[in-house]
Amino acid sequence: MILPINSAKNNIYFSAENNKKSQEKNTEEKGKQLPYSKDTPLKNNFATRTRIAFDKFTNALTLYPAKGIKGSRNSNFYEFLTMGSVPYIIGSLMLMSVFNSANKHFDVFSKTKAGPIGNKMALGVLFYGIAKHISKSFVNTPVKALTGVDVNIPYAKFVNEHPEYVDDTDLTSIEYHKVYESVDFPYWNMLINENNGKPRNEYFDKIAKKLGMGTNLNDSDQEVKPLIKEIVTKTRTATNLSSYLWAATGVALAFQDPWEDFFKVMTLKFWDKKKFFKAAETFKDSLVDSAKALYHGEGKGLQKHAGKILLGAAVASSLLGVINVMNISGKPSKLSAGDVIDKKEKYVVN
Repeated sequence: MILPINSAKNNIYFSAENNKKSQEKNTEEKGKQLPYSKDTPLKNNFATRTRIAFDKFTNALTLYPAKGIKGSRNSNFYEFLTMGSVPYIIGSLMLMSVFNSANKHFDVFSKTKAGPIGNKMALGVLFYGIAKHISKSFVNTPVKALTGVDVNIPYAKFVNEHPEYVDDTDLTSIEYHKVYESVDFPYWNMLINENNGKPRNEYFDKIAKKLGMGTNLNDSDQEVKPLIKEIVTKTRTATNLSSYLWAATGVALAFQDPWEDFFKVMTLKFWDKKKFFKAAETFKDSLVDSAKALYHGEGKGLQKHAGKILLGAAVASSLLGVINVMNISGKPSKLSAGDVIDKKEKYVVN
């Protein structure tokens, strides 16, 4: 019998079986350095979304550009898409400062004219992003409540990377994706319970019940999957259409005259409590007054009612989007065989 020889630094084995176990152990230990050692479903809550956004943004600023510049073979399409947030944010900051940065070169009269416009543009960019992001929940939240389908379920993907140098082994990384990222090929395995004491199709059973398909179905996953795909497709279309209307409403809100009262006292010096709380209170009042100004409008005809029309279109797009999602074409009829077959008649089965 050949026994393994142990060393303080390395474990050297003459047995092929033991050598395999050693490699698996080393891989497992390296995997533990990352927050996940396999594809892992995540809870869709504020804390998770914030952490994912922070990780993706910091990687987009540092790690992913470096890999692309040096021509890493592990630089992929996911990293390319993630880096798209950087020019978006930089462009937004430039647009916010385009008037304000040049103010110091203007005369006194020009400053009084350019200042409010620059501040409104900066506020408009901020409100555009906020309204576009938040408005998606106006469709996603009702759809989840009515159907049980959360189109934004996140998961962490454990990636085994290619070795870049001769001595590289077990290179791994984490990517953040969504279960329904691909409508044609959702990651169904993330929704199935595996060896945790719960029913295997618990997720699909809940959706089937929500959709009025009954309980204790033999293959609820097979019954529900086509309906989920339809719900996801319609929900994404509704959120894309409505989010831009809400974003436009946010920009229109930022260009109302009452904001000029806030611009006179605004400050980011939170250590000066008196001025900071005064600015916060003025912001609240200006927000309410600007909303009223947008709704009631000024002038005559279309100009007076433009705010109402824009706000109504945004609300209608979200509402109609949810209604369209609930109109599920593939949903089976609730009619039973007893509702269709007349027992008084005779039937022949060929």
